[in-house]
Amino acid sequence: MIRQPTLQTQRLILRPFILGDAPQVQRLAGAWEIADTTLSLPYPYDDGMAEKWIKTHLPGFREGSQVIFAVVIHEINALCGAIGLGINRENSRAEIGYWIGKPYWGKGYCTEAAKEVLRYGFEDLGLNRIHSSHFSRNPASGKVMQKIGMIHEGCHRQHILKWDKFEDLEQYGILKTDWCK
Repeated sequence: MIRQPTLQTQRLILRPFILGDAPQVQRLAGAWEIADTTLSLPYPYDDGMAEKWIKTHLPGFREGSQVIFAVVIHEINALCGAIGLGINRENSRAEIGYWIGKPYWGKGYCTEAAKEVLRYGFEDLGLNRIHSSHFSRNPASGKVMQKIGMIHEGCHRQHILKWDKFEDLEQYGILKTDWCK
C-alpha cells in the first residue's frame, strides 16, 4: 500500500490530513479572507465540507494526481494551513497551491512549506516544472512564489470569475533546472 510521506522543515511538519483535522480546517479555511483570495475555497465553509475534502486526498495520492499536506507548526503542534501539488504525470508538471490560516499570516510558514514541497516535487516525484497562480489583488501570494524562486510568466486578464467579479490571474513557474541552480 502506497503511503503519503511526511516532510519536515525547521519549524514545520507537512503530513497527510486526518479526519480529526476537519474542525480546524473548517475554522481556518472558512474565514472570509481565505476564501476571498483563493481560487476554489467556498464561503461559507459548511459543516461536512472539510471531511469530504480530506477523504479525497488518499485516493488522489494513490492515483498519482495529487499530494496534499497539512501544514503543522512543530513546536506547538498546531495545524495552520494546507499545501499541495496537483500533478500532471503525462507532462511531468504540477501546480502548487496553498492557504495559511489568517492567525498565522506573516510568519513565513507558507514560504517554508512551499520550499519543501518544491524539493519534494523535483527530487522525489521527478517533476520537470511546477507552476502556480494568484489573483493580482493578492500580492502576498505572489511574494511567496518569488521567494521560492518562481518566475513571473504573465498575467491572464479577467481570467477567473470569482463571486460575480472577473479577476486577473498572475502566472508563475519554475523548472527543475532553475531550482537546481
